[in-house]
Amino acid sequence: MNLVLFYMLIGWFSTGRDEEARRLLEAVLEERSRGLRIDIAFIFCNRQRGESSFTDRFLDYAESQGLNTITLSSKNFLPELRVRNKELWREEYHKEVWRLIKNYKVEFSFLAGYMLIAGRTLIDAHRMLNLHPAIPGGPKGSWQEVLWELIRTNARYAGAQIHLVTPELDEGPAVSFCKFSIKTPEFEPLWRRLQEDLSTISFEELQNRYKEEYPLFKKIRQEEFLREIPLIVMTLKMLSESADVIGSSIMKGGIDLSEEVNKYLKTHSL
Repeated sequence: MNLVLFYMLIGWFSTGRDEEARRLLEAVLEERSRGLRIDIAFIFCNRQRGESSFTDRFLDYAESQGLNTITLSSKNFLPELRVRNKELWREEYHKEVWRLIKNYKVEFSFLAGYMLIAGRTLIDAHRMLNLHPAIPGGPKGSWQEVLWELIRTNARYAGAQIHLVTPELDEGPAVSFCKFSIKTPEFEPLWRRLQEDLSTISFEELQNRYKEEYPLFKKIRQEEFLREIPLIVMTLKMLSESADVIGSSIMKGGIDLSEEVNKYLKTHSL
């Protein structure tokens, strides 16, 4: 008797704005070739070809893997409305997104580097999961804002989570997360330098002067991004075994996959 394997069908949202966006997608497809039971029904991108060389390469890669790509330029969509009323524009844009994807019968869509805030209409109609670079209860905002807030508050842990998308930005309930200490010996010299620098300039001056090049900032980002791919892979593996896991995971405040992520890092070259 032949064993029939069932694959969970999902969507994938990305702006494709950098090489990290491609690497995230590439890692999931590689894991699929190793047995991850996930099929991607479509890639949605809010840029069209010609807007960014990074996005063009992202779309080229997706199509080279046989994936169906859907694009709708947010830059060119009702630009006058966007200037006049951004919230209304967001709703109108994502109504059109929903029209483009609603016939795909996916369990959920995964937002990996999607740089827009989803409109309420899309959120209500379509289950979406988002990757956010902070542990549950951690800072909100962009990854840059998150990292600077961790530094400002002298945080002990950094990490990432995958959470349900809700109308409240970055506040949806966590499905999974991983964390790591940023108070280990390898971080100590960087924290000491921070204290030395803050003895001569303010925190705001430090941010403005160094931006993303500050050593402590760069080290935290390096370690955090290293864990994003395995967190996504481990979460998709967990969900592919049972979609009902989403509800039970949320009830538990998210499943801590730190151990599984660390094991993945020991056996994979990223």
